[in-house]
Amino acid sequence: MKALFILNDAPYGSEKAYNALRMAMALQKDYPDVEVRVFLMADAVTCALPNQTTPQGYYNIERMLKAVISKGGQVKACGTCSEARGIKGLALLDGVEISTMSQLVQWTVEADKVLVF
Repeated sequence: MKALFILNDAPYGSEKAYNALRMAMALQKDYPDVEVRVFLMADAVTCALPNQTTPQGYYNIERMLKAVISKGGQVKACGTCSEARGIKGLALLDGVEISTMSQLVQWTVEADKVLVF
């Protein structure tokens, strides 16, 4: 099975990215045969920026994305959205690739489940 998570919100300010990645991590833990894919769009592309510092005891989206990637998850960030936010040329977390709407369409067609946050 393939599960696609589409994230739209910034990493902090709402808990949508947090909840999406919590679910992705739980899915990888409980169902290791499920292929997890995460596509970052709109303000969610900033989830892929490295060196995030959060207060002690507060969730950290960078660590969560790294956990998803380390278990074989694929993470891509919308190129148009990245460009609009001025981060297209910046270094992103290892394992995150700048991508396209065509790639998102392909992942959507291939997915058995699509979850949008």
